[in-house]
Amino acid sequence: MFEDIIGNMRGDFDIKPIEVMNLQPLVLAYIGDAIYEAYVRTMLVVNKKTNVNMLHKMSVKFVKAKAQSDTVKRIMDRLTAEEQDVVRRGRNAKSATVPKHAEVTDYRYSTGYEALVGYLYLTKQTGRLMDILRMSVEDGSQE
Repeated sequence: MFEDIIGNMRGDFDIKPIEVMNLQPLVLAYIGDAIYEAYVRTMLVVNKKTNVNMLHKMSVKFVKAKAQSDTVKRIMDRLTAEEQDVVRRGRNAKSATVPKHAEVTDYRYSTGYEALVGYLYLTKQTGRLMDILRMSVEDGSQE
């Protein structure tokens, strides 16, 4: 279901892979954040039939900087060299702000994770994107 939506939505826009690689890492993280958030919300709505307040609280456990930082560190050895490079670029990007409830290192790693998700989405690597998203939530430790 989510894979079809992502594939169809991305199909409406044309950008070449070389253009994606030339995007600033924070731009990749910007779109990656939205894709990951939509995935987590979809997963929770389908699997956790509860009220919106509880859904929000559960989703925050997945999308907060610490959780994303832990996720990318946990899956790093399963990433290709190219994917690891995207994560490094995102991690090393200088952001103007850091959320007040996040450590700087966690925030940087989470930016790297979001950049990877954005990169896979924009380069139409939907199958690999779904693999990464599934790996990201597979241990359920955020719940």
